[in-house]
Amino acid sequence: MRKYLLFVPALLISMCASAQSIADSVTAIILHLDSGFWNAYNHCDTSVFKNYLEDDVEFYHDKGGITKGASALIQSLEKNLCSNSNYHLRREAVAGSVKVFPLMQNNQVYGAIITGEHLFYITQDGKPEYLDGDANFTHLWLLKNNAWKMSRILSYNHHAPTYVGTKKEVTLSSSQLDKLTGTYSSVQSGTLKLKRQDNTLILYDDKNSYTLYPQSATSFFTKDRDLVFNFIIDASGKPQKMVVLENGSAVDELTYKPITPVRAGTKQQKQKQ
Repeated sequence: MRKYLLFVPALLISMCASAQSIADSVTAIILHLDSGFWNAYNHCDTSVFKNYLEDDVEFYHDKGGITKGASALIQSLEKNLCSNSNYHLRREAVAGSVKVFPLMQNNQVYGAIITGEHLFYITQDGKPEYLDGDANFTHLWLLKNNAWKMSRILSYNHHAPTYVGTKKEVTLSSSQLDKLTGTYSSVQSGTLKLKRQDNTLILYDDKNSYTLYPQSATSFFTKDRDLVFNFIIDASGKPQKMVVLENGSAVDELTYKPITPVRAGTKQQKQKQ
């Protein structure tokens, strides 16, 4: 995207036109600039990205705080999102959510606000792209000397996307489920317990619990997140480990320890002796 694309002939915003045609013209211009801005963002092309920014641009992020100045914003982009060749973040607007509102003073257009919702996708270590987050955005564009530049950027309401699972649940026998129950532990997750409940397994600790649904005799999944729990079974059919995958990537490996039943009255008998 060349710099001259940021310049707009005054004819496009002439007050000789109707209010609706002005709004349509401004909307077309801003949508065009918005497309170029995000294309540069998605490709980490900071040399083009900076052409869309006012030198004193201010970026407000509900998780990352405030960044002031085009130089600081570009440095942040280069240092974080664009620094790892094995990690790529792609932004995509939610269809139908983007709206443009012209700003006028003394019957002249001086700027515009564009707002909407967008999604963020991650590709990491050559693995398939996955949806990582959802957020809202509001950008203020100002028109000075026939040049449009982005002056204020607001990025907010970041949250995890609504997960729509595609995995199919199967039915296992009680004995198949019972073989997997016990205690699992790792440095990362600490100690977790696994018990059977109807046709599912419940993974829990003192604070949280997760329902695991079987997709095979040794593989289970959750319905609210893309989490898969694969059990490593030895030759005798006993579990050895539980490998946890999120978005297809292994994130933890827990070692199995069977629950040793305590004989009734043993503790009390020892105390009497």
